[in-house]
Amino acid sequence: MAEPIVEVRNLRKTYGDKIAVDDVSFAVQPGEIFGILGPNGAGKTTSVETLAGLRHADGGTVRVLGIDPQRHPERVREHLGVQLQEAALHDKITVGEALRLFASFYPDPADVDELTRMLDLTEHTGQQFAKLSGGQKQRLSIALALVGNPKVAILDELTTGLDPQARRSTWDLVERVRNSGVTILLVTHFMDEAERLCDRLVVIDRGRVVAEGTPDGLIDDLDDERTVVVRFATEDTGRARALLADLADRHPDVYRTGDAGERRIAVTGSRRVLLAVVPALAEADVVPDDVATVSRSLEDVFLAVTGRTYDPQELTEGARS
Repeated sequence: MAEPIVEVRNLRKTYGDKIAVDDVSFAVQPGEIFGILGPNGAGKTTSVETLAGLRHADGGTVRVLGIDPQRHPERVREHLGVQLQEAALHDKITVGEALRLFASFYPDPADVDELTRMLDLTEHTGQQFAKLSGGQKQRLSIALALVGNPKVAILDELTTGLDPQARRSTWDLVERVRNSGVTILLVTHFMDEAERLCDRLVVIDRGRVVAEGTPDGLIDDLDDERTVVVRFATEDTGRARALLADLADRHPDVYRTGDAGERRIAVTGSRRVLLAVVPALAEADVVPDDVATVSRSLEDVFLAVTGRTYDPQELTEGARS
């Protein structure tokens, strides 16, 4: 395996007597989209701002391309692009003016015209920042993070406040940026965003890493329980409910049943629960209108490792996002 392009070991950051980041460690490989996932206030932004040399760590070590950003922030900034959650520009600056201004800060900037084409901003280069849509502002923010030709880009909560279509377009854009050769640290509190984009990720809760791995790997490592939701015609629902409750009492692969909404019954069991439910219904000549397996997600991972449901808007006392 290649040497990590970003390495964080035992990072700690406090604000007075409040711990924002508590012994966080992770490593990012070249070419990855690496996620830092957790609810608001978990310590995500503090962690990446320390990586960028914008905050001073109280403990641990941080390396970007082998450089310590705490000691040499100016050397790191040559190779690091940052799109921060609360970044904003003057209302009257145009897209083209902002890109040319930021490009002037670097000895070898990216080609501005090529960048605007990649980020679908060519038609908006003369438009003022205040008149851009939310999705256009996010694309500009990403363009500004990339204008210095960075090897690593930090994208912090880049789809917050966007409508579903703009979010999906932004996701496609992030993948295009990675495919251009940029390693990405994606900071997000959206589970679906992390599942869609990240090659690997850490889940941070209350300043600590509580899970690490690929999205699929973390989900597959959950316990073996599976749930099937079966929908029946109105006249069959009562009979089906009794049949499946009896199946839960006598079949080793069926653990329990529950109400899943109008005419729907949830059946939970082992990985083989579907193979128990379907033959039992067929034998009793009860034909369902619909059968669906319930997908596990990173929310289930969060519940398993923390013991509570995932609330993306949760603000942890004393922590910063």
